[in-house]
Amino acid sequence: MNKLSAITPYVGETMTYQYDGSSNENLRVCNVYAFHLFMGGPGEMEIDGRRYPIERGTLIFLRPGQPHAFHISPSNPLSSYNFYFDLWDNRSPMSDNHSFIYAPEPLSFEKKALQAACPELDQLPSVFQLATHPMLNDNLVMIAKTFNDAQFYRSEAVNSYLYAWILSWYNALHLHQPSDYRIVRLLEYLNAHPERGESIEDWAKMCGLKRTYFHELFQRETGVTPRAYHHNLVMRRAAGLLLESELSVTAIAEKLGYPSIHPFSRHFSASYGVNPTQYRLNPRSRIRM
Repeated sequence: MNKLSAITPYVGETMTYQYDGSSNENLRVCNVYAFHLFMGGPGEMEIDGRRYPIERGTLIFLRPGQPHAFHISPSNPLSSYNFYFDLWDNRSPMSDNHSFIYAPEPLSFEKKALQAACPELDQLPSVFQLATHPMLNDNLVMIAKTFNDAQFYRSEAVNSYLYAWILSWYNALHLHQPSDYRIVRLLEYLNAHPERGESIEDWAKMCGLKRTYFHELFQRETGVTPRAYHHNLVMRRAAGLLLESELSVTAIAEKLGYPSIHPFSRHFSASYGVNPTQYRLNPRSRIRM
């Protein structure tokens, strides 16, 4: 079985396209992999006989030979970014000359883009909402624009971007995303200001919650306690300052709110396996974080 990291993407074509209910949007199959990122809604997408709603930011992921249809009202045409690509063969790709078969013809190709056994790829959904993942949405649009605008090394850049994008998408699917707006708002604050050492009571007040419920909600939303989350942020900021600034270890400890260098060094060593000075000299020696 292959890992998702073994894919070798090749993008044969990207285009912007407007779906308007035309007959060629009825039941069909394509011989390569495809993404359709919709810029608006509403509409419906049929995949393997099942219908899914289309809204702004809806991503459709189609496998070679997968039956699908676009159910778009002529009175409400929808535009999308379309990508046609191979995932397992960048030496003799089929996506340079992808093709379709339309019903009522038999929906079967003699030859399709190579497909390899990969359980991780199978976990990627056919329909996904990118509106809740703005970075993924923007980066996929960037890939389409690079394909159309790049004058040099277009294929190398676009194929590398798509490889990284698919792995990032897989990570996003398996990363628990906090959804409670109060915790999301607090996390944005903590990430922006990890050096501020407010108490848990202060954080609970920022969320408008009592301490006990705040602690329970925070751990349910993030998987860790408030203190553990904040501690990890501080350690990451410390690592960044050690590598990117000329501040002394003592100055970094003070900047991050530690009363002295000793507890800071102890915490840093527990997180990274080496003391701050050793990390600055050889950041690759770290064992965690």
